[in-house]
Amino acid sequence: MLNRIIIMGRLTKDPELRHTQSGVAVASFSLAVERDFKNRESGEKTTDFIDIVAWRNTAEFISKYFTKGRMAVVEGRLQIRDWNDKDGNKRKSAEVVADNVYFGDSRREGDAVGFSSSPSSGMSFAGEGGSAFAELADDDGDLPF
Repeated sequence: MLNRIIIMGRLTKDPELRHTQSGVAVASFSLAVERDFKNRESGEKTTDFIDIVAWRNTAEFISKYFTKGRMAVVEGRLQIRDWNDKDGNKRKSAEVVADNVYFGDSRREGDAVGFSSSPSSGMSFAGEGGSAFAELADDDGDLPF
């Protein structure tokens, strides 16, 4: 059986990070995902709001680097949960359990860290404010192509 889903959208609010009683990290957030086609009557695209849940390291990563409005690409599986509401009515919820989450937009000013060149070791990790591109110091000479 196959249950894989890949969606791309913007976070509707900052992720909520919690921990289970045994200390396992879990993050919950929602993505606003536009459909590929326009509504015939209004001429506008419809947006779906999809609930996402991530566990362990993925949850920590999301809560650290993603905020409201950031574009995210989520790869995971669809999960349907049955539950009872406060009135005892049976309800169902659909959510995506994220296996991998990627940045779907460019780095914003002040977000994440980049790479810059270091004369002693080639490419090295740079803190905030580092350039994402750096000129290489080594001269390869004449290339055969």
